[in-house]
Amino acid sequence: MKKLPITITRPKKKTISNLEINAELARQILTGFVRSEITRTGFTRAVLGLSGGIDSALSCFLAAEALGPENVLAVRMPYRASSADSLEDAQRVIDATGVQSMTVEITEMVDPLFAKFPDITNQRKGNIMARERMIILYDQSEAFKGLVVGTGNKTEILLGYSTLFGDSACALNPIGDLYKTQVRQLSRHLGIPSSVIDKAPSADLWAGQTDEGELGYTYAEVDQLLYLLIDERYTPQECVEAGFAEGFVRSVVERVRRNQFKRVLPPIAKLSNRTIGYDFLYLRDWGT
Repeated sequence: MKKLPITITRPKKKTISNLEINAELARQILTGFVRSEITRTGFTRAVLGLSGGIDSALSCFLAAEALGPENVLAVRMPYRASSADSLEDAQRVIDATGVQSMTVEITEMVDPLFAKFPDITNQRKGNIMARERMIILYDQSEAFKGLVVGTGNKTEILLGYSTLFGDSACALNPIGDLYKTQVRQLSRHLGIPSSVIDKAPSADLWAGQTDEGELGYTYAEVDQLLYLLIDERYTPQECVEAGFAEGFVRSVVERVRRNQFKRVLPPIAKLSNRTIGYDFLYLRDWGT
């Protein structure tokens, strides 16, 4: 019997509505995730960096609901050039959730290192500040006896828009499978202050710095493209045919590929039958 050819017809360019989530279901899943992942290790507490931005605010709200606000420590870590608005927005999140909090300024910690390199760039300064903040969080993890909760979203993780061993470091990440667009949806559902949700996303590393300014495109634009590439498994050519500019598609695909090393543990040269990261991957490998 002659086989008929199979034709796959892709839909036209998808809109932001394809990124809609069931916010209440996501809330239940993510709070359950935080609770189970922390308690299964024998801990009951969490520590996180609170920048005043939407991502850390959402992680804070989820952790407070999952563990109880008394079991969450939110740490503000401003630099002298940090926006005063960021500190105020972080305080609004602290007030809304009732979590424990502390403020540790990093200026006197990082400025001596900056001074040693007169030609230091803003990018290098930003990486140093991100890693200094993670030093503080992991120190407080020991002092507070809580695990560090991550605050990076799916868009940033895919694009590599993070500092390795800096803001990307954590013990668990409740929002890492939410695109930035979806982070906004869930944040509105949870009642996060509008001043946090509506402001331009920024790592607040230097005056005037914004995420979208550095990336060269908006989160709304790139989220739609990433959704097709990652979730729908479109090829780059199919994304072009769906209506995205070829140069835009090419630059995003290259960025995702180039930053794969940030999304995995350091590769180990394989010599044995059971190599960590290849064959020895899960808790069940240790009999649990």
